[in-house]
Amino acid sequence: MDLIKRLQTPIILGLILIGVGIYGATAGRIAERVVIDLFVNLMLVIALQMFMGNSGVASFAHVGFMGIGAYAAIIFTIPPEMKGRALRQLYPFLQGLQADFIPAVVVAGIVAALIAAILTYPLMRLSGSASVIATFALLVIIHVILKNWTEVTNGPRSVFGVESYTTLPAMVILGIVCVFVAILFKDSSLGLKLRASREDEKAASSIGINITQIRWITFIISAFVVGVAGAMYAHFLGQFGADEFYLAKTFVILSMLIIGGSSSVSGATVGVIVVTILTEGLRQVEASINIADSLPFQVSGAAPIIVSIIMIVMLVLRPDGIVGGRELQLFSRNKPMKEKTEKAYVPATDQSTSAGA
Repeated sequence: MDLIKRLQTPIILGLILIGVGIYGATAGRIAERVVIDLFVNLMLVIALQMFMGNSGVASFAHVGFMGIGAYAAIIFTIPPEMKGRALRQLYPFLQGLQADFIPAVVVAGIVAALIAAILTYPLMRLSGSASVIATFALLVIIHVILKNWTEVTNGPRSVFGVESYTTLPAMVILGIVCVFVAILFKDSSLGLKLRASREDEKAASSIGINITQIRWITFIISAFVVGVAGAMYAHFLGQFGADEFYLAKTFVILSMLIIGGSSSVSGATVGVIVVTILTEGLRQVEASINIADSLPFQVSGAAPIIVSIIMIVMLVLRPDGIVGGRELQLFSRNKPMKEKTEKAYVPATDQSTSAGA
């Protein structure tokens, strides 16, 4: 029975994602592209939830590592004869590199993870507003490098000639795998230690938890996931530039995580689906109003405004998001993750006091 309870959440979320994938496959080409984009965002949000939701430390830098993964992948997948046109100033030793799509995606994830391992260890000592500022600064640094490193990224110009290898079935599989991995991570020793440090850093340190190290390891794992997501996104777009991996995408994934709820994998998944439906619905309303000339002016930008207002309202009235910090289950209602970790990691002095009482 315990095993059944543990498998409830991944099975429920997996069935939901399969349903979303079936809709994308049967509702037309436009719906298919929207659903593929949804699954790319799902990978990003799940990766961010693994780090941010379990550690309580905000990160703005993940989209930057998505860009690193995207450019790393296309260096391997663009044919050598096409690189002379798509990446005109590419270093000669990279010109002849060629690999199949799946190995290139894995390499993209590894490159993103390695760069994260090199850059982020000092940042893992920070919390609160300091971590927000530092990770945002890291995002800016990565973006400036991607936009100006002409020899690798084609600079401010778009890269073209990228084969469209990303398919809906592949994204559904990757999305479900990410959900399962995130749930397994949450219940692992590393995940429990990370949430313990989120609730009380001093108490966690006093029982021997190396907070900086566990945050760093988790960030590397999440960077690998966003690197893979970046590779899939690049081969979905076919043509892209560095601006695809900057503030607009960062806002999207943060809003999805906050609206759904960062404390649970279910919240992250629900947030992605809800914000995608809301955004696409508002875009269709905008298009209908503009086509019908119902107003004396053109309507544009309603989607990000409405999403921003909802995010602010959620932060004020329901900071745990739509799901409320819980995981979706059928047989029993589990308590919010925060309450679980508070009870699981009671300081030794409190335990002795309660025992004496």
